[in-house]
Amino acid sequence: MTAKIDNKLGYIAIDDEVIASIAGVSAMECYGLVGMSKKSATSGWTELLKRENINKGVKIKAKDNKIVIDLYIIIEFGTRISTVSKNIIDKVKYNIELMTGLEVEQVNINVKGVRVEK
Repeated sequence: MTAKIDNKLGYIAIDDEVIASIAGVSAMECYGLVGMSKKSATSGWTELLKRENINKGVKIKAKDNKIVIDLYIIIEFGTRISTVSKNIIDKVKYNIELMTGLEVEQVNINVKGVRVEK
């Protein structure tokens, strides 16, 4: 699905992959985040994604120019999950709204694991 912004001169279509990349990079800038995880962990294993595949840990839903973002993350051991999650939500929401002009309705955090940062 693509987010669309209409104006008097035409429209701007922003692909979900672009929004996912912005969200992934924004989240990775936050303290306490080890990395992103795959969206579906049906086998029970959590896989830490490399930097070039960061958008695979992000799911985007666009409806009526409002965005809902689901992030699948791995947190650093010893950090407070609620504080790290709040920082990620604020940073992702701010950057998406700043860069795209779209309204972020929700940012949902799914903690898939805890790892010791080396």
